[in-house]
Amino acid sequence: MSVIYDRVALIGLGLIASSMAHATKRAGLARHIAGYAKTASTREAALEIGFCDSVHETAAEAVRDADLVVLAVPVGAMGAVAAEIAPHLKPGATITDVGSVKAAVVEAVAPHLPEGVHFVPGHPLAGTEHSGPHSGFATLFDNRWTILTPVEGCDPAAADRLGTYWQGLGAHVDRMDAAHHDLVLAVTSHTPHLIAYTMVGVADHLRRVTESEVIKYSAAGFRDFTRIAASDPTMWRDVFLTNKEATLDILGRFTEELFVLQRAIRMGDGDALFDYFTRTRAIRRGIIEAGQDTAAPDFGRGKAGG
Repeated sequence: MSVIYDRVALIGLGLIASSMAHATKRAGLARHIAGYAKTASTREAALEIGFCDSVHETAAEAVRDADLVVLAVPVGAMGAVAAEIAPHLKPGATITDVGSVKAAVVEAVAPHLPEGVHFVPGHPLAGTEHSGPHSGFATLFDNRWTILTPVEGCDPAAADRLGTYWQGLGAHVDRMDAAHHDLVLAVTSHTPHLIAYTMVGVADHLRRVTESEVIKYSAAGFRDFTRIAASDPTMWRDVFLTNKEATLDILGRFTEELFVLQRAIRMGDGDALFDYFTRTRAIRRGIIEAGQDTAAPDFGRGKAGG
Protein backbone atom coordinates (compact mmCIF):
# COMPACT_ATOMS: atom_id res chain seq x y z
CA MET A 1 0.00 0.00 0.00
CA SER A 2 1.25 3.52 -0.79
CA VAL A 3 1.60 6.58 1.44
CA ILE A 4 -1.79 7.87 2.66
CA TYR A 5 -0.65 10.72 4.93
CA ASP A 6 2.64 12.60 4.61
CA ARG A 7 2.81 13.35 8.32
CA VAL A 8 0.98 11.57 11.15
CA ALA A 9 1.05 12.95 14.71
CA LEU A 10 0.39 10.59 17.61
CA ILE A 11 -0.65 12.36 20.82
CA GLY A 12 -0.07 9.80 23.55
CA LEU A 13 2.37 6.93 22.96
CA GLY A 14 0.91 3.90 24.73
CA LEU A 15 -0.19 0.50 23.41
CA ILE A 16 -2.56 1.72 20.67
CA ALA A 17 -0.45 4.61 19.36
CA SER A 18 2.79 2.63 19.36
CA SER A 19 1.03 -0.25 17.57
CA MET A 20 -0.35 2.23 15.01
CA ALA A 21 3.18 3.50 14.44
CA HIS A 22 4.62 0.01 14.01
CA ALA A 23 1.79 -0.95 11.62
CA THR A 24 2.15 2.34 9.71
CA LYS A 25 5.84 1.66 9.14
CA ARG A 26 5.14 -1.96 8.21
CA ALA A 27 2.82 -0.84 5.38
CA GLY A 28 4.59 2.41 4.45
CA LEU A 29 1.48 4.52 5.05
CA ALA A 30 3.22 7.74 6.17
CA ARG A 31 6.43 9.57 5.37
CA HIS A 32 6.89 10.91 8.90
CA ILE A 33 5.47 9.92 12.30
CA ALA A 34 5.65 12.59 14.99
CA GLY A 35 4.89 11.73 18.60
CA TYR A 36 4.15 13.38 21.92
CA ALA A 37 3.74 11.95 25.41
CA LYS A 38 3.27 13.72 28.71
CA THR A 39 6.17 12.03 30.50
CA ALA A 40 9.82 12.34 29.50
CA SER A 41 10.42 8.62 30.11
CA THR A 42 7.74 7.69 27.57
CA ARG A 43 9.14 10.13 25.02
CA GLU A 44 12.63 8.68 25.52
CA ALA A 45 11.30 5.14 25.15
CA ALA A 46 9.56 6.02 21.88
CA LEU A 47 12.80 7.41 20.46
CA GLU A 48 14.78 4.43 21.70
CA ILE A 49 12.35 1.91 20.21
CA GLY A 50 12.21 3.95 17.01
CA PHE A 51 8.54 3.80 16.08
CA CYS A 52 8.41 7.63 15.84
CA ASP A 53 10.57 9.66 13.48
CA SER A 54 10.43 12.65 15.81
CA VAL A 55 9.26 13.05 19.40
CA HIS A 56 8.23 16.45 20.75
CA GLU A 57 7.99 17.99 24.21
CA THR A 58 4.56 19.54 23.57
CA ALA A 59 1.47 18.34 21.73
CA ALA A 60 1.37 21.67 19.86
CA GLU A 61 4.81 21.00 18.36
CA ALA A 62 3.89 17.44 17.42
CA VAL A 63 0.78 18.39 15.42
CA ARG A 64 2.41 21.17 13.39
CA ASP A 65 2.06 20.36 9.65
CA ALA A 66 0.44 16.98 10.42
CA ASP A 67 -2.10 15.66 7.91
CA LEU A 68 -3.51 13.21 10.47
CA VAL A 69 -3.61 13.79 14.22
CA VAL A 70 -4.47 10.83 16.47
CA LEU A 71 -5.61 11.56 20.03
CA ALA A 72 -4.46 8.49 21.96
CA VAL A 73 -4.89 9.89 25.47
CA PRO A 74 -7.49 8.93 28.12
CA VAL A 75 -11.01 10.04 27.20
CA GLY A 76 -11.11 12.40 30.16
CA ALA A 77 -8.06 14.30 28.86
CA MET A 78 -9.15 14.73 25.24
CA GLY A 79 -10.93 18.05 25.63
CA ALA A 80 -7.89 19.73 27.18
CA VAL A 81 -5.55 18.28 24.54
CA ALA A 82 -7.88 19.43 21.73
CA ALA A 83 -7.89 22.96 23.17
CA GLU A 84 -4.09 22.97 23.30
CA ILE A 85 -3.49 21.76 19.75
CA ALA A 86 -6.35 23.58 17.98
CA PRO A 87 -4.43 26.78 17.09
CA HIS A 88 -1.58 24.72 15.62
CA LEU A 89 -3.56 22.40 13.35
CA LYS A 90 -2.88 22.47 9.63
CA PRO A 91 -5.89 23.53 7.49
CA GLY A 92 -7.41 20.41 5.95
CA ALA A 93 -5.94 18.09 8.60
CA THR A 94 -7.95 15.14 9.87
CA ILE A 95 -8.35 14.66 13.63
CA THR A 96 -9.27 11.25 15.00
CA ASP A 97 -9.02 9.44 18.32
CA VAL A 98 -8.85 5.88 19.63
CA GLY A 99 -11.14 6.26 22.66
CA SER A 100 -13.52 3.51 23.78
CA VAL A 101 -16.39 6.01 24.08
CA LYS A 102 -17.51 8.25 21.23
CA ALA A 103 -20.36 10.59 22.19
CA ALA A 104 -18.36 12.07 25.08
CA VAL A 105 -15.29 12.49 22.86
CA VAL A 106 -17.32 14.36 20.23
CA GLU A 107 -18.75 16.61 22.95
CA ALA A 108 -15.31 17.30 24.45
CA VAL A 109 -13.24 17.74 21.28
CA ALA A 110 -15.48 19.17 18.52
CA PRO A 111 -16.04 22.65 20.06
CA HIS A 112 -12.29 23.35 20.04
CA LEU A 113 -11.57 22.46 16.41
CA PRO A 114 -11.23 25.26 13.85
CA GLU A 115 -13.02 25.51 10.50
CA GLY A 116 -11.41 23.46 7.76
CA VAL A 117 -10.27 20.64 10.04
CA HIS A 118 -12.00 17.26 9.59
CA PHE A 119 -13.05 15.42 12.76
CA VAL A 120 -13.54 11.66 12.33
CA PRO A 121 -13.68 9.95 15.76
CA GLY A 122 -12.56 6.34 15.76
CA HIS A 123 -12.24 3.29 17.97
CA PRO A 124 -10.00 0.30 17.18
CA LEU A 125 -11.47 -2.77 18.87
CA ALA A 126 -8.10 -4.25 19.67
CA GLY A 127 -5.82 -4.29 22.66
CA THR A 128 -4.12 -6.28 25.38
CA GLU A 129 -3.90 -5.85 29.13
CA HIS A 130 -0.48 -4.25 28.65
CA SER A 131 0.16 -0.52 28.33
CA GLY A 132 3.02 1.86 27.56
CA PRO A 133 5.28 2.39 24.54
CA HIS A 134 7.01 -1.00 24.88
CA SER A 135 3.70 -2.88 24.59
CA GLY A 136 2.92 -2.01 20.94
CA PHE A 137 3.31 -4.39 18.01
CA ALA A 138 2.54 -4.12 14.29
CA THR A 139 -0.03 -6.92 14.07
CA LEU A 140 -2.34 -5.69 16.85
CA PHE A 141 -5.06 -4.54 14.42
CA ASP A 142 -4.85 -7.41 11.92
CA ASN A 143 -8.34 -8.85 11.30
CA ARG A 144 -9.79 -6.66 14.08
CA TRP A 145 -12.51 -4.03 13.63
CA THR A 146 -12.12 -0.26 13.81
CA ILE A 147 -15.33 1.76 14.10
CA LEU A 148 -15.44 5.30 12.71
CA THR A 149 -18.13 7.76 13.82
CA PRO A 150 -17.79 10.80 11.51
CA VAL A 151 -19.40 13.91 12.95
CA GLU A 152 -22.28 15.63 11.15
CA GLY A 153 -21.04 17.67 8.18
CA CYS A 154 -17.73 15.82 7.99
CA ASP A 155 -16.12 15.71 4.55
CA PRO A 156 -16.81 12.18 3.22
CA ALA A 157 -13.42 12.12 1.49
CA ALA A 158 -11.65 12.67 4.82
CA ALA A 159 -13.58 9.80 6.43
CA ASP A 160 -12.86 7.55 3.43
CA ARG A 161 -9.16 8.38 3.60
CA LEU A 162 -9.00 7.54 7.31
CA GLY A 163 -10.87 4.30 6.64
CA THR A 164 -8.30 3.37 3.99
CA TYR A 165 -5.51 4.14 6.47
CA TRP A 166 -7.03 1.80 9.07
CA GLN A 167 -7.38 -0.91 6.44
CA GLY A 168 -3.68 -0.41 5.71
CA LEU A 169 -3.02 -1.02 9.41
CA GLY A 170 -4.72 -4.40 8.99
CA ALA A 171 -8.19 -3.60 10.35
CA HIS A 172 -11.71 -4.07 9.03
CA VAL A 173 -13.57 -0.76 9.10
CA ASP A 174 -17.20 -0.03 9.92
CA ARG A 175 -19.13 3.19 10.53
CA MET A 176 -21.97 4.08 12.89
CA ASP A 177 -23.20 7.07 14.81
CA ALA A 178 -21.58 7.84 18.15
CA ALA A 179 -24.60 6.98 20.34
CA HIS A 180 -25.06 3.58 18.72
CA HIS A 181 -21.34 2.87 19.07
CA ASP A 182 -21.55 3.56 22.79
CA LEU A 183 -24.49 1.16 23.20
CA VAL A 184 -22.78 -1.60 21.20
CA LEU A 185 -19.58 -1.22 23.23
CA ALA A 186 -21.50 -1.20 26.51
CA VAL A 187 -22.64 -4.73 25.57
CA THR A 188 -19.43 -6.09 24.05
CA SER A 189 -16.74 -4.43 26.17
CA HIS A 190 -17.68 -1.99 28.92
CA THR A 191 -20.07 -4.11 30.99
CA PRO A 192 -17.92 -7.28 30.62
CA HIS A 193 -14.96 -5.31 31.95
CA LEU A 194 -17.02 -4.09 34.89
CA ILE A 195 -18.09 -7.67 35.66
CA ALA A 196 -14.46 -8.84 35.43
CA TYR A 197 -13.33 -6.15 37.86
CA THR A 198 -16.18 -7.15 40.18
CA MET A 199 -15.40 -10.88 40.08
CA VAL A 200 -11.73 -10.30 40.85
CA GLY A 201 -12.80 -7.97 43.65
CA VAL A 202 -15.14 -10.67 45.05
CA ALA A 203 -12.26 -13.15 45.12
CA ASP A 204 -10.09 -10.59 46.89
CA HIS A 205 -12.72 -9.99 49.58
CA LEU A 206 -13.81 -13.60 50.11
CA ARG A 207 -11.69 -14.45 53.13
CA ARG A 208 -12.70 -18.12 53.12
CA VAL A 209 -10.64 -18.56 49.94
CA THR A 210 -7.01 -17.61 50.36
CA GLU A 211 -5.09 -15.52 47.83
CA SER A 212 -2.71 -18.40 47.21
CA GLU A 213 -5.65 -20.68 46.37
CA VAL A 214 -7.11 -18.11 43.95
CA ILE A 215 -3.77 -17.87 42.16
CA LYS A 216 -2.95 -21.59 42.29
CA TYR A 217 -6.31 -22.93 41.12
CA SER A 218 -7.30 -20.29 38.57
CA ALA A 219 -8.58 -22.27 35.61
CA ALA A 220 -9.45 -20.50 32.35
CA GLY A 221 -12.57 -18.70 33.61
CA PHE A 222 -11.10 -16.75 36.52
CA ARG A 223 -7.73 -16.45 34.80
CA ASP A 224 -9.37 -14.59 31.91
CA PHE A 225 -11.27 -12.36 34.33
CA THR A 226 -7.92 -11.32 35.83
CA ARG A 227 -6.49 -10.64 32.37
CA ILE A 228 -9.37 -8.28 31.56
CA ALA A 229 -9.24 -6.68 35.00
CA ALA A 230 -5.53 -5.90 34.53
CA SER A 231 -6.40 -3.29 31.89
CA ASP A 232 -5.37 0.34 32.30
CA PRO A 233 -7.30 1.78 35.30
CA THR A 234 -7.25 5.38 34.05
CA MET A 235 -8.78 4.42 30.72
CA TRP A 236 -11.54 2.32 32.30
CA ARG A 237 -12.38 4.92 34.93
CA ASP A 238 -12.96 7.40 32.10
CA VAL A 239 -14.96 4.87 30.06
CA PHE A 240 -17.49 4.32 32.83
CA LEU A 241 -17.78 8.00 33.70
CA THR A 242 -18.31 9.01 30.07
CA ASN A 243 -20.52 6.12 28.90
CA LYS A 244 -22.63 6.11 32.04
CA GLU A 245 -26.14 5.78 30.57
CA ALA A 246 -25.46 2.92 28.16
CA THR A 247 -23.39 1.00 30.70
CA LEU A 248 -26.05 1.34 33.41
CA ASP A 249 -28.71 0.22 30.91
CA ILE A 250 -26.79 -2.96 30.01
CA LEU A 251 -25.81 -3.55 33.64
CA GLY A 252 -29.51 -3.45 34.58
CA ARG A 253 -30.30 -6.02 31.90
CA PHE A 254 -27.40 -8.17 33.11
CA THR A 255 -28.82 -8.05 36.64
CA GLU A 256 -32.21 -9.22 35.35
CA GLU A 257 -30.59 -12.14 33.51
CA LEU A 258 -28.64 -13.01 36.65
CA PHE A 259 -31.88 -13.20 38.64
CA VAL A 260 -33.30 -15.62 36.03
CA LEU A 261 -30.27 -17.88 36.43
CA GLN A 262 -30.36 -17.60 40.23
CA ARG A 263 -33.97 -18.73 40.22
CA ALA A 264 -33.25 -21.67 37.88
CA ILE A 265 -30.40 -22.84 40.12
CA ARG A 266 -32.45 -22.40 43.29
CA MET A 267 -35.41 -24.33 41.80
CA GLY A 268 -33.21 -27.05 40.34
CA ASP A 269 -34.48 -26.24 36.84
CA GLY A 270 -31.89 -28.09 34.76
CA ASP A 271 -33.84 -27.71 31.52
CA ALA A 272 -33.87 -23.92 31.80
CA LEU A 273 -30.13 -23.84 32.51
CA PHE A 274 -29.37 -26.20 29.61
CA ASP A 275 -31.46 -24.14 27.18
CA TYR A 276 -29.86 -20.89 28.35
CA PHE A 277 -26.30 -22.20 28.00
CA THR A 278 -27.11 -23.67 24.57
CA ARG A 279 -28.24 -20.26 23.29
CA THR A 280 -25.19 -18.45 24.65
CA ARG A 281 -22.84 -21.10 23.27
CA ALA A 282 -24.01 -20.24 19.75
CA ILE A 283 -22.73 -16.66 20.17
CA ARG A 284 -19.26 -18.00 20.99
CA ARG A 285 -19.31 -20.13 17.83
CA GLY A 286 -20.29 -17.05 15.81
CA ILE A 287 -17.32 -15.09 17.20
CA ILE A 288 -14.92 -17.87 16.21
CA GLU A 289 -16.48 -18.26 12.75
CA ALA A 290 -16.14 -14.48 12.20
CA GLY A 291 -12.39 -14.77 12.81
CA GLN A 292 -12.49 -12.63 15.97
CA ASP A 293 -11.05 -15.39 18.14
CA THR A 294 -10.01 -19.00 17.88
CA ALA A 295 -11.16 -22.15 19.66
CA ALA A 296 -7.62 -22.62 21.01
CA PRO A 297 -7.94 -22.42 24.82
CA ASP A 298 -4.76 -20.40 25.31
CA PHE A 299 -5.43 -17.89 22.53
CA GLY A 300 -3.11 -14.91 22.65
CA ARG A 301 -0.96 -15.97 25.59
CA GLY A 302 2.00 -17.05 23.51
CA LYS A 303 2.17 -13.93 21.33
CA ALA A 304 4.02 -10.72 21.98
CA GLY A 305 1.68 -8.30 23.69
CA GLY A 306 -1.04 -10.97 24.10
